[in-house]
Order: sequence, then C-alpha cells, then structure tokens
Amino acid sequence: MGSETLVLIPVLVLFSMSLFLFILMGVDKRRAKAEKRRVRERTLFLLALLGGALGGVVGMRVFRHKTKHASFVVGMPALLVLNLALAFLMIYFGARG
Repeated sequence: MGSETLVLIPVLVLFSMSLFLFILMGVDKRRAKAEKRRVRERTLFLLALLGGALGGVVGMRVFRHKTKHASFVVGMPALLVLNLALAFLMIYFGARG
C-alpha cells in the first residue's frame, strides 16, 4: 500500500463519518421538534469517537442542537481534538513509509 493511500484513508474516514454525524444531528433535531423517537446520545458520541467529531461540532452549531448539554459542549470538541491528533499521526507515520 502506497503512502498516498495511507494518507487518504484517515482523510476519507474523517470526512465520511463527519458528514454522516452532521446529517444525523440534523435528523435528531428535527425529531426532537416533532417529539418523535430520538437518536441515542451514546450513538452520537460513538460516531464522533469513530471520526465524526467535526460533523458533530458543526452540527451542534448549525442546528443549535445539544448546545445546553455539558457532555456535548465539552465532549464533542475533545473528541475532535482526538480525531485530528490520530489522523495526524496516521498521516505522519504513513507518509514516512
């Protein structure tokens, strides 16, 4: 596997998981307003942990969703830092071959 592929994998994972979590945050906000069945907070955090934290943070801001929950206000940015640090390490060590 070439170093370009090793660089591309973390970028694609972060992008796709972030897009998915962003959309899910919007869906959950819509469900909350309609008083329908919600997405579990555990699910939102799991997706953030798996690389979607950027989408979670942006979704919180765009949809004004979960902004009063301390666990989200602190947890999503913390997971974003973790996601970016892991992606950086994967890219750094992948590029070194």
